[in-house]
Amino acid sequence: MNRLLHHVAATVLCLALPAAAAGAPEVARAQYLWSQSPHGRMLERILPPSIEPAQLPEPRSAGARLAARYCVQCHYLPNPQMHTAARWQPIIERMLWRMQGQGNMGPLMKDMMAGVEAPTDSETATLAAYLARHGQREMNPEHPALRSTAGQIYSIACSQCHALPDPQRHTAREWPGVVRRMQGHMAWANTVVGAPELRTKPVLDTAEILRFLQRHARPEGSPLGGRADSGR
Repeated sequence: MNRLLHHVAATVLCLALPAAAAGAPEVARAQYLWSQSPHGRMLERILPPSIEPAQLPEPRSAGARLAARYCVQCHYLPNPQMHTAARWQPIIERMLWRMQGQGNMGPLMKDMMAGVEAPTDSETATLAAYLARHGQREMNPEHPALRSTAGQIYSIACSQCHALPDPQRHTAREWPGVVRRMQGHMAWANTVVGAPELRTKPVLDTAEILRFLQRHARPEGSPLGGRADSGR
């Protein structure tokens, strides 16, 4: 990557990262390293910028600090709710393997991971416990509502990027904001980069998905954790 592309990559990252996140030392350092890497544009596309270190659950905990320290070396900070507790474990193992320069990209992986710091065994255990504790609560795949047309649309669309969330994680009033945020993430992920003639911005029609979520949402005033409509 030449100096011009270094500058462009740095500018893109500065614009993409929220101001508060850009002020976090670990994110600022990762941003600089991305801008200096010939693989910066590829790293930028792995995950959408969705959460800042201060917005993590228990942001002052050891687990949150480890996530902000290590995960941003290779991609934007992941939300713990991207995956279930069970799913996080093999993902952590795969990420640790890659951070050590292993993987299916051969020498390129070693080159990409040059300068990347991997967590110790005890840090990995702390991080794994943190992500599992705050992982996504998945909707029961046997829930009869998923057999409806709306349920199938919801399942196909939302399981592309993360575990299928239990609709009772939010109330009907909360779901529109969550869906708008996810729609933005999908638009970001689905944008084809490269030659101008190949660039597209497909838009997901979320109306049916939102109606499904609100129909099976947690009642107002009910504590998070109830599964009155889980189908279990």
